[in-house]
Amino acid sequence: MLSIGILKLLGAVMLLLYAVRMVRTGFERVSGPSIRRTIGRASANPLIGIASGGVVAILLQSATAVAMLTAGFASSGFMSTSAGLAILVGADLGSALVVQFLSFDLSWLIPLLLAIGAWSFLKLPSRTAKQIGRILIGIALVLIALQMIAEATEPLKQASFMPAVAAHLAADPVTALLVGALLAFLVHSSVAAILMIATVADQAGLPMMAAVPLILGANVGAGLVAVWLTRGLEQKSRLLPIGNFLFRTGGAIAALLAFVALDELPLVPLFGSSPGAQLVALHVLFNMALVIVCLPLLKPVAWILDMFAATSTERETEGFAEQSSALDKNVLSSPRLALASATRELLRMGEVVEAMAAPVMLMLERGDPEAIERLQKRDAVVNKIHGDIKLYVAEMSRNELKQEDAERSIELVSFSVNLERAGDLVSKNLYALALEMRERDLRFSEEGLRELSDMHSRVIANMHLSMNVLVSGDAESARELIAEKDRMREMEKISHARHLERLTSGTPDSLGSSNAHLEVIRSLKDINALFAAVAVPILAEKGQLRNTRLVPAE
Repeated sequence: MLSIGILKLLGAVMLLLYAVRMVRTGFERVSGPSIRRTIGRASANPLIGIASGGVVAILLQSATAVAMLTAGFASSGFMSTSAGLAILVGADLGSALVVQFLSFDLSWLIPLLLAIGAWSFLKLPSRTAKQIGRILIGIALVLIALQMIAEATEPLKQASFMPAVAAHLAADPVTALLVGALLAFLVHSSVAAILMIATVADQAGLPMMAAVPLILGANVGAGLVAVWLTRGLEQKSRLLPIGNFLFRTGGAIAALLAFVALDELPLVPLFGSSPGAQLVALHVLFNMALVIVCLPLLKPVAWILDMFAATSTERETEGFAEQSSALDKNVLSSPRLALASATRELLRMGEVVEAMAAPVMLMLERGDPEAIERLQKRDAVVNKIHGDIKLYVAEMSRNELKQEDAERSIELVSFSVNLERAGDLVSKNLYALALEMRERDLRFSEEGLRELSDMHSRVIANMHLSMNVLVSGDAESARELIAEKDRMREMEKISHARHLERLTSGTPDSLGSSNAHLEVIRSLKDINALFAAVAVPILAEKGQLRNTRLVPAE
């Protein structure tokens, strides 16, 4: 009986995590560029940063997602550490407000959300409508998962071990805090962790002396998730999650000490009629208090973090070149293994180009010259990998190769050439343009920036897809990649037309940045085409490509 209950609980938790991710994915796909712009422009004032972080966290239902976005802005030099910390503190509060909303009895909404969401996703042709449908279905699944958790944990009231567990956690608040932190870290979602703790408190009679430390621990664990997820990024990217983790941990320890000293909070019953409601309200109040306390500490903490990272940026830029090559000369006599080595090295080359291209729009809008020049230096790494791959394949080709291996070697070298050209476009075209725009104090119009950001987001997504196609050779993915060339061509055409309309209407920013706008469009389209070329030999082999796009002459 107990094993069935555990299985039900596990299924409910997995459904909750999936549903939260589903909502976040929907918002990212329907308004990803807008969300990134909201985060990017929140650096002028700490209060604006806190508000922006809160709003985006509510939309994405995840403070961790906001932390990852903000880390990207910080690494590119687009955002100061203090501004980024303000956004993350606000995101924590926004995430807490999401928990408060989901904790209400919204079971009556489930059929409505499922009906409208499924109809939008399945029946409406618009991409935006489909993603809105995804969001509504995701919210419905969150509510269903919470009902399942409540049902699965209800038998815990009668479980013989529950009083002993509750008594131990109540007597040892430090252990309870660590358990809460571990739970939030394991599920990678503070929203899911807090809702689970509140539900268990309602259903299993968990005492406040145990439940409150669990809630505080979940806040610590949620901060640790972002630190863990950014562990492989540049030092400057890791500063913000580390600073936010310190804020959360310090606040949780201070709150725990106060809670223990007061022997429970006398005002807890005022926060809700049930233990779960009281815990959720305390979670929201804790994050509100954290915002108030941390606001004057943002700049001092940012200064300390920046001091630690003062000399690391240049080392990490050089780190790309210091990474070990995947080209294994010991397997040159075995073409299959040698081609696999060359493919892995191509993947590394693609990752460097992608790391260069990801902050392009941030740099074009108002990038720091030092950050731009640091990104441009990565082109030398791309060129070196390109040269190494050519020499490696040439040395491998001295052996007698089967026809399919010879063709594959040519394809890899051709794609290497494309990646090298894409790196040049990013470094010598787009980043040179960013420096010029900063020097001449030029900026894109609001609408123009939105169009370029949409194109850029599409190019980055297609870079991911092309790397997958390189490894898998999947024909369906290859077809999707080629189809993206047509979509990019259509986006270019639309942006051209709208840009001309803005020029005709005399929009000042468009007049000043006209040449830059058109150059960015051309470069993005060319970069996309260079990555998409990896799909051509796959589709050609399967006879899924036309020889020409021309209509036969009469």
